[in-house]
Amino acid sequence: QVQLVESGGGLVQAGGSLRLSCAASGRTFSSDVLAWFRQAPGKEREFVTAIRWSGGSTYYAASVKGRFTISKANAKNTVYLQMNSLKPEDTAVYYCAATPYYSSSYYYTQIYHYWGQGTQVTVSS
Repeated sequence: QVQLVESGGGLVQAGGSLRLSCAASGRTFSSDVLAWFRQAPGKEREFVTAIRWSGGSTYYAASVKGRFTISKANAKNTVYLQMNSLKPEDTAVYYCAATPYYSSSYYYTQIYHYWGQGTQVTVSS
């Protein structure tokens, strides 16, 4: 049973930074893709960023490129999301997700097999 547990959310002022963590258990990642999605109140869940476990290629939504950085720690089976220059529109519940195989449709929620419970990020203006 794969479990993804997010942490690191909280309240921050606009312009500030937060680092989210996603600790995985129950699976040894190899060709997997790990991703972060977010969902604001009244909106659909949207892609933020993804990383290929093997090779480390990264992908970003245009809205966060240059501000957010995804990384991984293989030995800890953990993925991180460093968020800088945060804006009020970044306010959302952030979810970690994983899929066993790379797909060029990495930005679709449907391809992900495993999801965390989410962590709230609130950016005040």
